[in-house]
Amino acid sequence: MAPGIHRLIRAVEVDAADDRGSAPVEFVLVGVMLTALTLGVLQLGLGIYVRNVVHDAAVEGAYHAALADTSLADGADRTSQIVSRTVGAAYADQVVATETASFGYPAVEVTVRAPLPVIGLIGLPGSMEVSAHAPVESLD
Repeated sequence: MAPGIHRLIRAVEVDAADDRGSAPVEFVLVGVMLTALTLGVLQLGLGIYVRNVVHDAAVEGAYHAALADTSLADGADRTSQIVSRTVGAAYADQVVATETASFGYPAVEVTVRAPLPVIGLIGLPGSMEVSAHAPVESLD
């Protein structure tokens, strides 16, 4: 081999062993990874929060509809109002209150179909369904 090639190979080997300038690249790569992880955890927390809010609103609506002097529509309206005030009107579109006896006693069931938040509060419509039950109150 020619002496010029040996010098070229040695220069490439020396440059490959030199790690100057790698800190900014590592910082950016690790920063992007930590940012994505943090945003994922926050989104998971938001999804759990929305699910709990919608479920608690369904429970409140079921207990309200089960009162002796209220109707099923009153319970559905109360559920819609709570969900709308807390997480937005888009989450209160599909609220249904029905009477059921599937538990061995007369009860009210409130079902809410809402989007499951995927990016912020934007989600797939109807991908989350929660139900709540309450025994019907009577004046007897």
